[in-house]
Amino acid sequence: QVQLVESGGGFVQPGGSLRLSCTASGFTFSRYRMNWYRQAPGKERELVATISSTGGSTNYADSVKGRFTISRDNARNTVSMQMNDLKPEDTAVYYCNVQNSWNEYWGQGTQVTVSS
Repeated sequence: QVQLVESGGGFVQPGGSLRLSCTASGFTFSRYRMNWYRQAPGKERELVATISSTGGSTNYADSVKGRFTISRDNARNTVSMQMNDLKPEDTAVYYCNVQNSWNEYWGQGTQVTVSS
């Protein structure tokens, strides 16, 4: 029943920007922390950004701090991530994620490619 659907990935040159969005359904969105993860080929999946249920608290991986901004709109059941000054090392599949005591759920992923 829980569904997370990402959008907004694409191809961009270094220094460019993208905005990812994740639309959620099947649970009470406003009660849960939401997360963005990414995974590059041959590497472990890593937490990129996280936002509290109200949006009042955010945290970022050191590698993206100052460049990425996570936000949410609880009225629209969406969590977004603005990505600025993109670097080739940001190339990965980006996943929306939510966790509770029972399960964790993932979106299908959206590809971000940063290349000249």
